Amino acid sequence: MSEWVCDCCGRWRVSVELIRGRYRYRLTRRYPERFGGGRNVLGEVGSVPELEELLRRRTPLSLADLREAA
Repeated sequence: MSEWVCDCCGRWRVSVELIRGRYRYRLTRRYPERFGGGRNVLGEVGSVPELEELLRRRTPLSLADLREAA
């Protein structure tokens, strides 16, 4: 599974997952351990243009703000 993380704080993540034979981009927000950890799924889309729209609507980020997770 590929995953991208925001450069600013690492809370916002986009993963690429194979679900029912189709690749889906899943946007999640991770919470720091001091707040109990965990993550919240904000949405799933099937294409890069839809991912750009989801990022615009749900986060202060764009595709340019993401980097590949180590």
